[in-house]
Amino acid sequence: MSLKDRLNNSAKKAELTDGADLGAFMGDVPLSKEFSDLKEKLHGLLVDKVNTTPDWSQYNDNEQKNLIRQFIEYQINTNFRSIPLNKIERDRLIREIIQEAKGFGPLDPLLADPSISDILVNGAKNVYVEKNGKLYKTSITFKDNHHLRNIIERIVSKVGRRIDEKSPMVDARLPDGSRVNAIIPPLAIDGPSLSIRRFRADSGTMESLLKWGSVSAEIAQVLEAAVAARLNIVISGGTGAGKTTLLNSLSAKIPNTERIITIEDSAELALQQEHVVRLETRPANIEGEGQVSARDLVINSLRMRPDRIIIGECRGAETLDMLQAMNTGHDGSLTTLHANSPRDALSRLETMVMFSGIDLPERNIKSQIASAINIIIQVSRLSDGTRKVTKVSEIVGMEGDVITMQDIFVWEQTGTGVNKVMGMHSSTGIRPKFLDKIVAKGIEINPQIFDKSYRHTYLTKNGNTSPMPSTPVAAANKTRDEIVKGTTLNVDLLKRLKR
Repeated sequence: MSLKDRLNNSAKKAELTDGADLGAFMGDVPLSKEFSDLKEKLHGLLVDKVNTTPDWSQYNDNEQKNLIRQFIEYQINTNFRSIPLNKIERDRLIREIIQEAKGFGPLDPLLADPSISDILVNGAKNVYVEKNGKLYKTSITFKDNHHLRNIIERIVSKVGRRIDEKSPMVDARLPDGSRVNAIIPPLAIDGPSLSIRRFRADSGTMESLLKWGSVSAEIAQVLEAAVAARLNIVISGGTGAGKTTLLNSLSAKIPNTERIITIEDSAELALQQEHVVRLETRPANIEGEGQVSARDLVINSLRMRPDRIIIGECRGAETLDMLQAMNTGHDGSLTTLHANSPRDALSRLETMVMFSGIDLPERNIKSQIASAINIIIQVSRLSDGTRKVTKVSEIVGMEGDVITMQDIFVWEQTGTGVNKVMGMHSSTGIRPKFLDKIVAKGIEINPQIFDKSYRHTYLTKNGNTSPMPSTPVAAANKTRDEIVKGTTLNVDLLKRLKR
Protein backbone atom coordinates (compact mmCIF):
# COMPACT_ATOMS: atom_id res chain seq x y z
CA MET A 1 0.00 0.00 0.00
CA SER A 2 1.39 3.41 -0.96
CA LEU A 3 2.03 6.22 1.49
CA LYS A 4 -0.82 8.31 0.07
CA ASP A 5 -3.27 5.38 0.43
CA ARG A 6 -2.28 4.84 4.05
CA LEU A 7 -2.67 8.55 4.76
CA ASN A 8 -6.09 8.76 3.12
CA ASN A 9 -7.34 5.70 5.02
CA SER A 10 -6.45 7.23 8.36
CA ALA A 11 -7.43 10.84 7.59
CA LYS A 12 -10.96 10.63 8.93
CA LYS A 13 -9.87 8.87 12.13
CA ALA A 14 -7.15 11.43 12.74
CA GLU A 15 -9.53 14.38 12.30
CA LEU A 16 -11.90 12.96 14.92
CA THR A 17 -9.05 12.35 17.33
CA ASP A 18 -7.71 15.88 16.89
CA GLY A 19 -11.13 17.41 17.50
CA ALA A 20 -11.70 15.42 20.67
CA ASP A 21 -8.24 16.21 22.04
CA LEU A 22 -8.47 19.94 21.47
CA GLY A 23 -11.47 20.33 23.72
CA ALA A 24 -9.58 18.96 26.72
CA PHE A 25 -6.45 21.03 26.26
CA MET A 26 -7.58 23.86 28.52
CA GLY A 27 -7.31 21.47 31.47
CA ASP A 28 -3.81 20.21 30.69
CA VAL A 29 -1.30 20.50 33.51
CA PRO A 30 1.95 22.37 32.85
CA LEU A 31 4.63 20.41 31.04
CA SER A 32 7.35 18.64 33.04
CA LYS A 33 11.01 19.19 32.17
CA GLU A 34 11.35 15.63 30.77
CA PHE A 35 8.22 16.02 28.64
CA SER A 36 9.42 19.37 27.25
CA ASP A 37 12.84 17.96 26.42
CA LEU A 38 11.34 14.97 24.60
CA LYS A 39 8.98 17.21 22.69
CA GLU A 40 11.86 19.47 21.62
CA LYS A 41 13.95 16.50 20.43
CA LEU A 42 11.08 15.01 18.45
CA HIS A 43 10.30 18.39 16.91
CA GLY A 44 13.93 18.74 15.79
CA LEU A 45 13.87 15.27 14.22
CA LEU A 46 10.62 16.14 12.46
CA VAL A 47 12.11 19.32 10.98
CA ASP A 48 15.07 17.32 9.65
CA LYS A 49 12.69 14.71 8.19
CA VAL A 50 10.55 17.33 6.43
CA ASN A 51 13.61 19.11 5.02
CA THR A 52 14.87 15.84 3.53
CA THR A 53 11.50 14.83 2.03
CA PRO A 54 11.50 16.25 -1.52
CA ASP A 55 7.84 15.57 -2.26
CA TRP A 56 6.50 16.96 1.07
CA SER A 57 4.66 19.83 -0.61
CA GLN A 58 2.69 17.40 -2.78
CA TYR A 59 0.63 16.24 0.19
CA ASN A 60 -2.34 18.20 1.48
CA ASP A 61 -2.74 19.32 5.10
CA ASN A 62 -4.51 16.18 6.32
CA GLU A 63 -1.92 13.95 4.66
CA GLN A 64 0.92 15.94 6.19
CA LYS A 65 -0.66 15.75 9.65
CA ASN A 66 -1.02 11.99 9.38
CA LEU A 67 2.54 11.63 8.12
CA ILE A 68 3.75 13.61 11.13
CA ARG A 69 1.65 11.43 13.43
CA GLN A 70 3.12 8.24 11.98
CA PHE A 71 6.67 9.61 12.22
CA ILE A 72 6.29 10.61 15.90
CA GLU A 73 4.71 7.27 16.82
CA TYR A 74 7.58 5.45 15.11
CA GLN A 75 10.18 7.50 16.99
CA ILE A 76 8.46 6.91 20.34
CA ASN A 77 8.25 3.16 19.73
CA THR A 78 11.88 2.82 18.60
CA ASN A 79 14.43 5.49 19.49
CA PHE A 80 12.63 6.71 22.62
CA ARG A 81 11.04 3.50 23.85
CA SER A 82 13.00 3.76 27.08
CA ILE A 83 11.00 6.85 28.09
CA PRO A 84 7.73 5.72 29.77
CA LEU A 85 4.65 7.44 28.35
CA ASN A 86 1.03 6.59 29.11
CA LYS A 87 -1.68 7.02 26.46
CA ILE A 88 -2.67 10.51 27.60
CA GLU A 89 0.94 11.74 27.50
CA ARG A 90 1.54 10.12 24.13
CA ASP A 91 -1.61 11.65 22.60
CA ARG A 92 -0.76 15.05 24.03
CA LEU A 93 2.79 14.85 22.71
CA ILE A 94 1.63 14.00 19.18
CA ARG A 95 -1.08 16.65 19.27
CA GLU A 96 1.23 19.45 20.38
CA ILE A 97 3.90 18.61 17.82
CA ILE A 98 1.27 18.65 15.06
CA GLN A 99 0.07 22.02 16.35
CA GLU A 100 3.62 23.36 16.28
CA ALA A 101 4.27 22.05 12.77
CA LYS A 102 0.96 22.75 11.03
CA GLY A 103 -1.12 25.02 13.23
CA PHE A 104 -0.61 27.93 15.60
CA GLY A 105 0.91 26.02 18.48
CA PRO A 106 -0.65 26.62 21.93
CA LEU A 107 -3.30 28.85 20.35
CA ASP A 108 -4.97 25.98 18.48
CA PRO A 109 -7.23 24.77 21.35
CA LEU A 110 -8.36 28.34 21.99
CA LEU A 111 -9.12 28.90 18.31
CA ALA A 112 -11.14 25.67 18.31
CA ASP A 113 -13.43 26.89 21.12
CA PRO A 114 -16.39 28.75 19.56
CA SER A 115 -17.35 30.36 22.88
CA ILE A 116 -14.11 32.41 22.99
CA SER A 117 -14.51 35.86 21.39
CA ASP A 118 -11.03 37.30 22.05
CA ILE A 119 -7.57 35.84 22.62
CA LEU A 120 -5.06 38.19 24.27
CA VAL A 121 -1.41 37.16 24.61
CA ASN A 122 0.77 39.38 26.80
CA GLY A 123 4.18 37.78 26.42
CA ALA A 124 4.94 34.08 26.49
CA LYS A 125 3.47 33.27 29.92
CA ASN A 126 0.26 35.31 30.05
CA VAL A 127 -2.64 34.28 27.82
CA TYR A 128 -6.14 35.64 28.43
CA VAL A 129 -9.45 34.91 26.71
CA GLU A 130 -12.82 36.63 26.67
CA LYS A 131 -15.88 34.42 27.10
CA ASN A 132 -19.37 35.86 27.37
CA GLY A 133 -17.94 39.35 27.74
CA LYS A 134 -15.64 38.46 30.66
CA LEU A 135 -11.84 38.11 30.70
CA TYR A 136 -10.21 34.96 32.10
CA LYS A 137 -6.57 33.93 32.41
CA THR A 138 -5.79 30.51 30.93
CA SER A 139 -3.15 27.90 31.72
CA ILE A 140 -1.85 28.19 28.13
CA THR A 141 1.80 29.27 27.86
CA PHE A 142 4.47 29.49 25.20
CA LYS A 143 7.96 28.09 25.69
CA ASP A 144 9.52 31.55 25.51
CA ASN A 145 9.17 34.86 23.64
CA HIS A 146 11.03 33.41 20.65
CA HIS A 147 8.38 30.66 20.41
CA LEU A 148 5.60 33.27 20.50
CA ARG A 149 7.41 35.36 17.89
CA ASN A 150 7.54 32.35 15.54
CA ILE A 151 3.78 31.81 15.87
CA ILE A 152 3.12 35.50 15.13
CA GLU A 153 5.33 35.36 12.04
CA ARG A 154 3.50 32.25 10.84
CA ILE A 155 0.13 34.00 11.19
CA VAL A 156 1.10 37.20 9.38
CA SER A 157 3.03 35.45 6.60
CA LYS A 158 -0.10 33.57 5.51
CA VAL A 159 -1.70 36.87 4.40
CA GLY A 160 1.42 38.41 2.87
CA ARG A 161 2.27 40.66 5.81
CA ARG A 162 5.54 40.88 7.73
CA ILE A 163 6.69 41.81 11.20
CA ASP A 164 10.24 42.65 12.25
CA GLU A 165 12.23 45.34 14.02
CA LYS A 166 11.66 47.80 11.17
CA SER A 167 7.90 47.08 11.11
CA PRO A 168 7.10 45.99 14.67
CA MET A 169 3.31 46.35 14.31
CA VAL A 170 1.01 44.45 11.97
CA ASP A 171 -2.67 43.81 11.26
CA ALA A 172 -3.55 40.45 9.77
CA ARG A 173 -6.31 37.85 9.73
CA LEU A 174 -6.74 34.15 10.28
CA PRO A 175 -8.17 31.78 7.64
CA ASP A 176 -11.61 31.99 9.31
CA GLY A 177 -11.61 35.81 9.06
CA SER A 178 -10.65 36.53 12.67
CA ARG A 179 -8.81 39.84 13.10
CA VAL A 180 -5.21 39.74 14.34
CA ASN A 181 -3.00 42.51 15.71
CA ALA A 182 0.58 41.91 16.81
CA ILE A 183 3.28 44.17 18.22
CA ILE A 184 6.80 43.11 19.13
CA PRO A 185 9.87 44.63 20.81
CA PRO A 186 11.24 47.25 20.87
CA LEU A 187 7.71 48.72 21.00
CA ALA A 188 6.36 45.95 23.27
CA ILE A 189 8.53 46.14 26.38
CA ASP A 190 7.57 42.83 28.04
CA GLY A 191 7.75 40.65 24.93
CA PRO A 192 5.55 40.15 21.87
CA SER A 193 1.86 40.94 22.27
CA LEU A 194 -0.85 39.28 20.19
CA SER A 195 -4.56 40.17 20.05
CA ILE A 196 -7.05 38.03 18.14
CA ARG A 197 -10.66 39.16 17.66
CA ARG A 198 -12.52 35.98 16.81
CA PHE A 199 -14.89 35.72 13.89
CA ARG A 200 -18.07 33.93 14.93
CA ALA A 201 -19.53 31.62 12.32
CA ASP A 202 -23.10 32.50 13.38
CA SER A 203 -22.61 36.27 13.58
CA GLY A 204 -23.58 37.13 10.01
CA THR A 205 -27.36 37.13 10.34
CA MET A 206 -29.96 39.33 11.97
CA GLU A 207 -31.49 36.17 13.43
CA SER A 208 -28.36 35.75 15.55
CA LEU A 209 -28.71 39.27 16.95
CA LEU A 210 -32.34 38.53 17.77
CA LYS A 211 -31.35 35.29 19.48
CA TRP A 212 -28.76 37.13 21.58
CA GLY A 213 -31.23 39.88 22.51
CA SER A 214 -29.09 42.59 20.91
CA VAL A 215 -32.09 44.05 19.07
CA SER A 216 -35.84 43.74 19.25
CA ALA A 217 -37.87 42.26 16.41
CA GLU A 218 -39.21 45.72 15.54
CA ILE A 219 -35.76 47.34 15.32
CA ALA A 220 -34.53 44.44 13.19
CA GLN A 221 -37.47 44.93 10.84
CA VAL A 222 -36.79 48.66 10.44
CA LEU A 223 -33.04 48.18 9.90
CA GLU A 224 -33.60 45.46 7.30
CA ALA A 225 -36.05 47.74 5.50
CA ALA A 226 -33.53 50.62 5.65
CA VAL A 227 -30.89 48.47 3.96
CA ALA A 228 -33.31 47.30 1.29
CA ALA A 229 -34.39 50.93 0.68
CA ARG A 230 -30.74 51.91 0.11
CA LEU A 231 -30.38 54.27 3.04
CA ASN A 232 -26.83 55.24 4.07
CA ILE A 233 -26.06 53.80 7.50
CA VAL A 234 -23.22 54.43 9.95
CA ILE A 235 -22.65 52.02 12.85
CA SER A 236 -21.04 53.67 15.86
CA GLY A 237 -19.62 52.13 19.03
CA GLY A 238 -16.60 51.39 21.17
CA THR A 239 -14.03 48.64 20.85
CA GLY A 240 -15.61 45.20 21.07
CA ALA A 241 -19.14 46.59 21.06
CA GLY A 242 -20.21 44.52 18.07
CA LYS A 243 -19.94 47.00 15.18
CA THR A 244 -18.55 44.51 12.66
CA THR A 245 -21.06 41.86 13.73
CA LEU A 246 -23.94 44.25 13.10
CA LEU A 247 -22.39 45.35 9.81
CA ASN A 248 -22.22 41.71 8.71
CA SER A 249 -25.85 41.20 9.71
CA LEU A 250 -27.09 44.27 7.84
CA SER A 251 -25.05 43.56 4.72
CA ALA A 252 -26.67 40.12 4.55
CA LYS A 253 -29.93 41.90 3.68
CA ILE A 254 -28.51 43.48 0.52
CA PRO A 255 -30.20 41.93 -2.55
CA ASN A 256 -28.17 39.30 -4.33
CA THR A 257 -28.57 41.15 -7.63
CA GLU A 258 -26.40 44.12 -6.58
CA ARG A 259 -22.64 44.57 -7.05
CA ILE A 260 -20.98 45.08 -3.67
CA ILE A 261 -17.46 46.38 -3.05
CA THR A 262 -15.97 46.03 0.43
CA ILE A 263 -12.95 48.02 1.64
CA GLU A 264 -11.12 46.95 4.81
CA ASP A 265 -7.75 47.20 6.50
CA SER A 266 -7.96 43.50 7.32
CA ALA A 267 -10.64 41.58 5.43
CA GLU A 268 -13.13 40.13 7.92
CA LEU A 269 -16.57 40.78 6.43
CA ALA A 270 -18.31 37.57 5.40
CA LEU A 271 -20.88 38.54 2.79
CA GLN A 272 -23.06 35.77 1.38
CA GLN A 273 -23.96 37.47 -1.89
CA GLU A 274 -22.50 36.24 -5.18
CA HIS A 275 -21.38 39.55 -6.70
CA VAL A 276 -18.86 40.81 -4.13
CA VAL A 277 -15.46 42.42 -4.75
CA ARG A 278 -13.26 42.42 -1.62
CA LEU A 279 -10.50 45.04 -1.39
CA GLU A 280 -7.86 45.25 1.33
CA THR A 281 -5.35 47.97 2.14
CA ARG A 282 -1.63 47.29 1.90
CA PRO A 283 1.10 48.65 4.20
CA ALA A 284 4.36 50.06 2.90
CA ASN A 285 7.19 47.66 2.12
CA ILE A 286 10.58 47.62 3.82
CA GLU A 287 11.71 50.58 1.69
CA GLY A 288 8.65 52.57 2.77
CA GLU A 289 6.98 52.31 -0.63
CA GLY A 290 3.95 50.60 -2.11
CA GLN A 291 1.41 51.59 0.53
CA VAL A 292 -2.24 51.49 -0.59
CA SER A 293 -4.55 53.33 1.82
CA ALA A 294 -8.29 52.99 2.34
CA ARG A 295 -8.72 56.34 0.62
CA ASP A 296 -6.97 55.02 -2.51
CA LEU A 297 -9.31 52.03 -2.54
CA VAL A 298 -12.43 54.18 -2.08
CA ILE A 299 -11.41 56.40 -4.99
CA ASN A 300 -10.68 53.34 -7.13
CA SER A 301 -13.94 51.63 -6.17
CA LEU A 302 -15.93 54.49 -7.72
CA ARG A 303 -14.52 53.42 -11.09
CA MET A 304 -15.66 49.82 -10.57
CA ARG A 305 -19.39 50.41 -11.10
CA PRO A 306 -20.47 49.61 -7.51
CA ASP A 307 -24.10 49.36 -6.41
CA ARG A 308 -23.01 49.37 -2.76
CA ILE A 309 -19.78 50.40 -1.06
CA ILE A 310 -19.11 48.91 2.37
CA ILE A 311 -16.17 50.33 4.32
CA GLY A 312 -15.14 48.15 7.25
CA GLU A 313 -14.17 51.15 9.36
CA CYS A 314 -13.73 54.86 8.70
CA ARG A 315 -10.67 56.15 10.52
CA GLY A 316 -9.03 58.74 8.28
CA ALA A 317 -9.03 60.70 5.03
CA GLU A 318 -11.23 58.14 3.24
CA THR A 319 -14.20 59.62 5.13
CA LEU A 320 -14.42 62.58 2.73
CA ASP A 321 -14.45 60.35 -0.34
CA MET A 322 -17.06 58.12 1.30
CA LEU A 323 -19.35 61.09 1.96
CA GLN A 324 -18.91 62.33 -1.59
CA ALA A 325 -19.78 58.87 -2.92
CA MET A 326 -22.93 58.80 -0.79
CA ASN A 327 -23.89 62.22 -2.16
CA THR A 328 -23.29 61.32 -5.81
CA GLY A 329 -25.59 58.38 -6.39
CA HIS A 330 -23.86 55.59 -4.46
CA ASP A 331 -26.60 55.31 -1.86
CA GLY A 332 -27.07 52.28 0.33
CA SER A 333 -23.50 52.45 1.66
CA LEU A 334 -22.56 51.14 5.11
CA THR A 335 -19.59 51.77 7.39
CA THR A 336 -18.51 51.75 11.04
CA LEU A 337 -16.56 54.13 13.26
CA HIS A 338 -15.52 54.50 16.89
CA ALA A 339 -17.68 56.86 18.95
CA ASN A 340 -19.54 56.87 22.27
CA SER A 341 -22.83 58.28 20.98
CA PRO A 342 -24.51 59.28 17.70
CA ARG A 343 -23.67 62.92 18.38
CA ASP A 344 -20.03 62.03 19.00
CA ALA A 345 -20.07 60.07 15.75
CA LEU A 346 -20.94 63.27 13.86
CA SER A 347 -18.04 65.07 15.53
CA ARG A 348 -15.66 62.25 14.60
CA LEU A 349 -16.83 62.36 10.99
CA GLU A 350 -16.09 66.09 10.87
CA THR A 351 -12.62 65.52 12.34
CA MET A 352 -11.79 62.69 9.94
CA VAL A 353 -12.84 64.77 6.92
CA MET A 354 -10.18 67.28 7.95
CA PHE A 355 -7.57 64.50 7.67
CA SER A 356 -7.98 64.68 3.89
CA GLY A 357 -5.92 67.87 3.82
CA ILE A 358 -8.56 69.75 1.85
CA ASP A 359 -9.42 73.07 3.49
CA LEU A 360 -13.23 72.97 3.60
CA PRO A 361 -15.40 75.36 5.61
CA GLU A 362 -16.90 73.73 8.68
CA ARG A 363 -20.43 74.39 7.49
CA ASN A 364 -19.73 72.65 4.16
CA ILE A 365 -18.42 69.60 6.00
CA LYS A 366 -21.50 69.44 8.19
CA SER A 367 -23.76 69.91 5.18
CA GLN A 368 -22.06 67.00 3.41
CA ILE A 369 -22.57 64.78 6.46
CA ALA A 370 -26.21 65.80 6.90
CA SER A 371 -27.11 65.11 3.28
CA ALA A 372 -25.11 61.89 2.97
CA ILE A 373 -26.03 59.91 6.10
CA ASN A 374 -29.55 58.79 6.95
CA ILE A 375 -29.16 56.62 10.05
CA ILE A 376 -26.62 56.24 12.86
CA ILE A 377 -26.84 53.04 14.90
CA GLN A 378 -25.14 53.11 18.30
CA VAL A 379 -24.00 49.77 19.71
CA SER A 380 -22.58 49.25 23.20
CA ARG A 381 -21.18 46.50 25.37
CA LEU A 382 -22.95 46.50 28.73
CA SER A 383 -21.38 45.75 32.11
CA ASP A 384 -22.51 42.10 31.94
CA GLY A 385 -20.68 41.61 28.64
CA THR A 386 -23.76 41.60 26.40
CA ARG A 387 -23.87 43.73 23.25
CA LYS A 388 -26.92 45.87 22.55
CA VAL A 389 -28.13 48.31 19.95
CA THR A 390 -28.63 51.22 22.34
CA LYS A 391 -29.83 53.89 19.88
CA VAL A 392 -31.12 54.19 16.35
CA SER A 393 -30.96 57.85 15.34
CA GLU A 394 -31.99 59.64 12.16
CA ILE A 395 -30.13 62.58 10.62
CA VAL A 396 -32.83 65.12 9.84
CA GLY A 397 -30.90 68.01 8.27
CA MET A 398 -29.29 71.31 9.24
CA GLU A 399 -30.49 74.11 11.50
CA GLY A 400 -28.02 76.94 11.11
CA ASP A 401 -24.59 75.39 11.71
CA VAL A 402 -25.91 72.42 13.68
CA ILE A 403 -26.74 68.97 12.30
CA THR A 404 -30.17 68.02 13.62
CA MET A 405 -30.79 64.46 14.73
CA GLN A 406 -33.62 62.57 16.38
CA ASP A 407 -33.64 59.25 18.24
CA ILE A 408 -36.09 56.67 16.87
CA PHE A 409 -35.37 53.71 19.17
CA VAL A 410 -33.46 53.58 22.46
CA TRP A 411 -32.38 50.94 24.98
CA GLU A 412 -33.46 51.65 28.55
CA GLN A 413 -31.89 49.88 31.50
CA THR A 414 -34.46 49.06 34.17
CA GLY A 415 -32.30 47.33 36.76
CA THR A 416 -29.73 44.63 37.34
CA GLY A 417 -30.03 40.95 38.16
CA VAL A 418 -27.49 38.28 39.01
CA ASN A 419 -24.66 39.04 36.55
CA LYS A 420 -27.28 40.40 34.19
CA VAL A 421 -28.31 43.88 33.08
CA MET A 422 -32.09 44.22 32.78
CA GLY A 423 -33.79 46.47 30.29
CA MET A 424 -35.70 46.74 27.06
CA HIS A 425 -35.83 48.59 23.78
CA SER A 426 -38.49 51.20 23.30
CA SER A 427 -39.73 53.69 20.75
CA THR A 428 -39.39 57.42 21.37
CA GLY A 429 -42.69 58.25 19.69
CA ILE A 430 -41.03 59.99 16.71
CA ARG A 431 -41.98 58.73 13.29
CA PRO A 432 -38.82 58.91 11.14
CA LYS A 433 -38.66 60.83 7.89
CA PHE A 434 -36.91 57.94 6.17
CA LEU A 435 -40.13 55.95 6.53
CA ASP A 436 -41.38 57.64 3.34
CA LYS A 437 -38.35 56.31 1.41
CA ILE A 438 -38.99 52.82 2.73
CA VAL A 439 -42.65 52.95 1.73
CA ALA A 440 -41.71 54.32 -1.71
CA LYS A 441 -39.66 51.14 -2.25
CA GLY A 442 -42.77 49.06 -1.66
CA ILE A 443 -41.69 47.86 1.79
CA GLU A 444 -44.44 47.69 4.39
CA ILE A 445 -43.79 48.57 8.04
CA ASN A 446 -46.42 48.84 10.74
CA PRO A 447 -46.29 52.55 11.72
CA GLN A 448 -47.50 51.69 15.24
CA ILE A 449 -44.07 50.33 16.19
CA PHE A 450 -42.86 53.94 16.40
CA ASP A 451 -45.51 54.85 19.02
CA LYS A 452 -44.17 55.63 22.47
CA SER A 453 -46.48 53.11 24.14
CA TYR A 454 -45.61 50.23 21.81
CA ARG A 455 -44.10 47.18 23.53
CA HIS A 456 -41.13 45.74 21.67
CA THR A 457 -40.84 41.99 21.27
CA TYR A 458 -37.94 39.54 21.40
CA LEU A 459 -37.26 36.03 20.26
CA THR A 460 -37.29 33.53 23.10
CA LYS A 461 -34.40 31.22 23.80
CA ASN A 462 -34.90 28.28 26.13
CA GLY A 463 -31.33 27.05 25.80
CA ASN A 464 -28.43 26.85 23.42
CA THR A 465 -29.66 23.63 21.88
CA SER A 466 -33.36 24.39 21.64
CA PRO A 467 -34.73 25.64 18.30
CA MET A 468 -35.32 29.36 17.96
CA PRO A 469 -39.06 30.19 17.89
CA SER A 470 -40.46 31.48 14.63
CA THR A 471 -42.61 34.13 16.31
CA PRO A 472 -41.66 36.83 18.83
CA VAL A 473 -43.05 37.05 22.34
CA ALA A 474 -43.75 40.08 24.51
CA ALA A 475 -40.72 41.32 26.43
CA ALA A 476 -42.72 42.63 29.38
CA ASN A 477 -46.27 43.17 30.59
CA LYS A 478 -45.72 46.86 31.23
CA THR A 479 -45.29 49.72 28.78
CA ARG A 480 -42.28 51.98 28.59
CA ASP A 481 -44.04 54.81 30.46
CA GLU A 482 -45.13 52.48 33.25
CA ILE A 483 -41.54 51.33 33.75
CA VAL A 484 -39.98 54.79 33.59
CA LYS A 485 -42.54 56.41 35.91
CA GLY A 486 -42.47 53.61 38.47
CA THR A 487 -40.57 54.40 41.64
CA THR A 488 -39.58 50.78 42.25
CA LEU A 489 -39.13 47.65 40.21
CA ASN A 490 -40.46 44.40 41.57
CA VAL A 491 -38.60 41.13 41.11
CA ASP A 492 -41.30 39.58 38.94
CA LEU A 493 -41.06 42.44 36.44
CA LEU A 494 -37.29 42.08 36.24
CA LYS A 495 -37.66 38.35 35.58
CA ARG A 496 -40.09 39.07 32.74
CA LEU A 497 -37.73 41.64 31.27
CA LYS A 498 -34.88 39.15 31.31
CA ARG A 499 -34.30 37.57 27.94
